[in-house]
Amino acid sequence: MTLGLVVVSVVLGLAVGSFLNVVIHRVPRGESVVRPASRCPDCGNPVRARHNVPVLGWLVLRGRCADCGKPISARYPLVELGTGLLFGAVALRFGDPDQLASLPAYLYFAAVGIALTMIDFDLKRLPNAIVLPSYPVLVVLLTASAAARHDWAALLRAGIAGAALFAFYLLLVLVYPAGMGWGDVKLAGLVGGVLGFLSWAAFAIGAFGGFLLGAVAGVVVIALRKGDRKTALPFGPFMVIAAVLAWFVADPIADAYLRLTGLA
Repeated sequence: MTLGLVVVSVVLGLAVGSFLNVVIHRVPRGESVVRPASRCPDCGNPVRARHNVPVLGWLVLRGRCADCGKPISARYPLVELGTGLLFGAVALRFGDPDQLASLPAYLYFAAVGIALTMIDFDLKRLPNAIVLPSYPVLVVLLTASAAARHDWAALLRAGIAGAALFAFYLLLVLVYPAGMGWGDVKLAGLVGGVLGFLSWAAFAIGAFGGFLLGAVAGVVVIALRKGDRKTALPFGPFMVIAAVLAWFVADPIADAYLRLTGLA
């Protein structure tokens, strides 16, 4: 792994983050992510090319439209910066020569995960337009990784894990429809696949982690008096966050557990 790969990944993430802002705003509305070009939501004037530079454009404009002067939400540069930093972290995680072939699949999931997280927080929806096409994309990327690494067992494990987590969420939504959405069920197959491709430990920790994070968030909401036990929270973000965290912490947690139980 080289520092250059991380730098390139961060720069790529900044550019992808700029595109994700378009996806987050337009996809739930059924609008094209290609046309028209980015415009100010208040005055409708196109954003100039020099102001479309991720993060820097917002800073140069001091968070205001160049034409009408209306404030531009700080969320735009934060999504760009967050995507860049996450891409850099993923490059650190998968940048070693023996894992480099897996990097495109996990960068893709990271980007899709950010878009789905923001949309779910905003609208409590996980659009099919993002989730469903991600299945063939990840199948192709993970298959290419397995072929490059001659690790077909990982691909088989990914398929089993994706199907298992999908089935588990499907059972949950059938048994208790109020507690889970169909979007979560569809997302579960993607989450299970990318976790299972790594290891069964990553799958177990990432799958369980979503429920743990959701429970913690529920307690915080109640403690802050922002809701009660019946308050509906979007669950997709917790699934995505737990999956990404598992990429980094699953192996250390599994090793610590084995040492603690004397199985190591």
